[in-house]
Amino acid sequence: MTEDNKNIHQDEEQQITLIDDQGNEELYQVLFTFDSEDYGKSYVLLYPTSTEEDEEVDIQAFSFTSDDAGDASKGDLFPIEDDEEWEMVEEVLNTFLADDNMK
Repeated sequence: MTEDNKNIHQDEEQQITLIDDQGNEELYQVLFTFDSEDYGKSYVLLYPTSTEEDEEVDIQAFSFTSDDAGDASKGDLFPIEDDEEWEMVEEVLNTFLADDNMK
């Protein structure tokens, strides 16, 4: 992981509603956001609020544009389509999870 990808921000109680292709809405909790100078983007990682404790979680990741206050839940989300970009996001997530398990 490069130095510029370590800019992780854990967001407290920030939630985003995602709508799937069928129009179903699901509420997600922001796990954390981070910035990458390599890609010139900000990223947000989300998990469903309906997830139970100790349940395996399906984490969603998007690049985003934030609102003026830097809030990921008020801006636009964009899919990550580049394989190298996905690898970078997964590496940041794995580092975050490893650091969180050490606490």
